[in-house]
Amino acid sequence: MRTLILIALAGAIAQLVDGALGMGFGATSTTMLILAAGLGPAQASAVVHTAELGTTLASGISHWRFGNVDWRLALRLGVPGAVGAFLGAYVLSNLSTAAAAPVTAGILTAIGLHLLLRFSRGAPHHAVAADTRRRGRVLGLLGLTGGFIDASGGGGWGPVTASTLMSLRHAEPRRVVGTVNTSEFLVTAAATTGFAIGMREELLAHLPAVAALLVGGVITAPFAAWLVSRMQPGLLGGAVGTTLMLVNAPRVVGALDTATWVLPAVEATLLALGVGLTCRGVHRMRKRARVQVVDEAAPEVPESVERGCVGAGTAG
Repeated sequence: MRTLILIALAGAIAQLVDGALGMGFGATSTTMLILAAGLGPAQASAVVHTAELGTTLASGISHWRFGNVDWRLALRLGVPGAVGAFLGAYVLSNLSTAAAAPVTAGILTAIGLHLLLRFSRGAPHHAVAADTRRRGRVLGLLGLTGGFIDASGGGGWGPVTASTLMSLRHAEPRRVVGTVNTSEFLVTAAATTGFAIGMREELLAHLPAVAALLVGGVITAPFAAWLVSRMQPGLLGGAVGTTLMLVNAPRVVGALDTATWVLPAVEATLLALGVGLTCRGVHRMRKRARVQVVDEAAPEVPESVERGCVGAGTAG
């Protein structure tokens, strides 16, 4: 019972993070399931992906109804993503816990660093045009890599694919998010299938954990909207990224059989990096918000005056 309560708590916290940032449910919940509930990396990822079958389907339908889905892009991204997820799940389910732990921890540490760097910028990068042929190759590789990372690390589809798409395409953010969330159902279904083949009995035994994770997420879902309106994305994204690095990095360092002083040095470095980049992101977002307020408050120049200024400048 205590374990199920901890799993429900993991789902609740992960849903708050995902609702506020639009990503991070898998990475956050997998980390908490491993540390708080004592599940192995493969079991934790299997529980998370099985629970996400319902959430990703509901999310995809919602985005489709609001016109946020580019179906051609969703398939070009989701199909190779499903292949990568199946392979990642199958590989992870056939690894021993001792071998899988540093692999999963390394992926989660990288996801934490990715979140930290992304939200330290204060604003997303502007999209860059790409030719169709190159874009097709990039999408296939992106989907395959993102799917493999998502299944073997317990999360990462959103952080890996959404930010990359926003830098490659001239697309509205809502369309990118909607397309990524919709294609994630294919990735989740493929990962769950891979886990079911590789560890069917263990997955069935952990169905109560799946239910607990779902219940925890459903309970806190309404609070996510409140959180996103009260907390700066830069602060929350930086905090989550820093936490993921600090929690998972020790297992990576421990697997390398290093000197005793290495781990404290790594933890101190990651903490300093996390605090510094988080403060940078918060500062940039505040500065951007002030500039936006000034622009909105500036008086609008009448069109006739603007034409006169342009004409005078041309004559000069």
